[in-house]
Amino acid sequence: MARDEQLKKRWEDVVTLISKRFADGEVLDLDAIIYIIGLQEFGRVDRKFGKDDKINLMHIAICRLLEPFGFYEFDYFDEEGWPHYKILEKLPPLKAGEQSVLMKEAIVHYFLERDVIH
Repeated sequence: MARDEQLKKRWEDVVTLISKRFADGEVLDLDAIIYIIGLQEFGRVDRKFGKDDKINLMHIAICRLLEPFGFYEFDYFDEEGWPHYKILEKLPPLKAGEQSVLMKEAIVHYFLERDVIH
């Protein structure tokens, strides 16, 4: 199977799995999946999140997702339990479609690491 075809199939597997688990089968988009990963990485779902918190959760997810690609490195947890990352390498300028592909690759990698998909 070609690399692009494999990514597409694995991405569809992730979307199906996460949509069934968190949205009663309603298809979730890339941003929603990033948000859910942010919740997972933060680890505390026992509270309500404001708008700024939701943005921070997505930032945490993006940092965590791009960490294996060498762009970020985990630094520390603050006193409220929020993870912080430091930038190792600035992301190259990417077009919207390229950003989307990079994030899908990173999300697929994230779920492969955890043996959630194969």
